[in-house]
Amino acid sequence: MEMIKQIKTACMLLILFTLFTGFIYPVIITGIAQLLFSWQANGSFIQDRGKNRGSLLIGQSFTNATYFWSRPSATTPFPYNASNSSGSNLGPSNPIFLNTVNDRVAALRKADPSNHNPIPVDLVTASGSGLDPEISPMAALYQVPRIAKARGVSETQLETLIQNLVIPRTLWILGEPRVNILQLNLALDQLEKNTHA
Repeated sequence: MEMIKQIKTACMLLILFTLFTGFIYPVIITGIAQLLFSWQANGSFIQDRGKNRGSLLIGQSFTNATYFWSRPSATTPFPYNASNSSGSNLGPSNPIFLNTVNDRVAALRKADPSNHNPIPVDLVTASGSGLDPEISPMAALYQVPRIAKARGVSETQLETLIQNLVIPRTLWILGEPRVNILQLNLALDQLEKNTHA
């Protein structure tokens, strides 16, 4: 008799907590998010001429010489795969990691042979998530000569564009200054339109 009572109590608690944690709580939190933070809750999409161009929170692969390139992504089976967020998990002494970094350095040197500046580390290493949408200002500035040549714009214009889009440290102490690649490339397209208008 006591066992049946305990089973009934356990079943009631299971049903109660399933309803609360599986339905009621998610509905309340989703409602609050939609009410107070709808842009963030719906993916932080950046729009250009009424079309979604991507999320502010997830990186994209840019490989054309006329654009700023993102930080490398280690996600599989394709870069910036949001459903498979991961880093390479390879240590700095791993031969595969070293070969990958050397290949990325060689690709950057080949894309702009006259640029002899040191290559910022975030242009040759993936982040822990593999989805990083931002690069350091130094990584953006490193790419300026290549893009200036490819687009026929001045390096000064591109440097100013970067400086205008630098995101400072959060609360002045957390993280590092950074530039969102998608925002930067959209602003780059707009700059070229304004220059040739």
